[in-house]
Amino acid sequence: MIFDKLIDKIVSMQNPTCVGLDTSFDYLPESMRAGVKDFESASKAVFAFNKGIVDCVCDIVPAVKVQIAYYEALGASGMDCFEKTCAYAKEKGLFVIADAKRNDIGATASRYAEAFLGEGGFGRAFAADMLTVNAYLGSDGVLPFLEECKARDKGIFVLVKTSNPSSGELQNLKLSDGRTVYECMGDMTKTWGEGTQGEYGFTRVGAVVGATYPEEAKILRERLPDTFFLIPGYGAQGAGADMLKNCFKKGGRGGIVNNSRGILCAYKKRGGDHFEAARAAAIDMQKDLLSTLGELCAR
Repeated sequence: MIFDKLIDKIVSMQNPTCVGLDTSFDYLPESMRAGVKDFESASKAVFAFNKGIVDCVCDIVPAVKVQIAYYEALGASGMDCFEKTCAYAKEKGLFVIADAKRNDIGATASRYAEAFLGEGGFGRAFAADMLTVNAYLGSDGVLPFLEECKARDKGIFVLVKTSNPSSGELQNLKLSDGRTVYECMGDMTKTWGEGTQGEYGFTRVGAVVGATYPEEAKILRERLPDTFFLIPGYGAQGAGADMLKNCFKKGGRGGIVNNSRGILCAYKKRGGDHFEAARAAAIDMQKDLLSTLGELCAR
């Protein structure tokens, strides 16, 4: 099962890090931005940068998260860059999380599911292993994704408690039964995953749980023992390793921590070669996480 395979790689590398390829053109060093004059040339520059990042981290991190908004902003050529970035990361042995936060119902949800997780009459659109999903349309906006997950050994991450400052405006509201909205969404995520557990006990329906809210993360970890967490918020958003430990089970199991700007833009603080700086930042993050989580184990 896909999360078993991801856990195996996390343990073998002793690294629960996911590098976020949320690659804004502005993040590129000046030398790679020179001469860029349109969407097409910008997209080529971004892809060259992404390839360099993937090459310098693929032997030390298990996964990348590719945030589609940065590619959509570059139009059709940007979407070509997104597709090529996902494919290249897969080619280099990385797990690929498509961060597209898709949601809809019925036939439309099925097409989203096919695009990111499935395979249509012309083959695969994007080489993704997992996809972020916004489930606030209810079950009929999630089940088409789950069907593709079961059919093709894929996974999804449902937005449960996000890392952004205003998430509590909705997610922390109390329902009539005493639960918060994020607890309700967590419970629904657990229900959607029932019956899909892998060897290590985690289901195909993961949850996005921000490291910036450690108390909420503790509640969710207790409520969702069989749910694998995608954990944003480390680094530029303000969370350190001590804040995200509540997202994990004993032995550092059950989660992967994303870092985007802290790795992509490491050269701006460290100086020197931008790819060497990214690799050094990824290694520092690994050490920071392990200093809190300890040695990682599968069980």
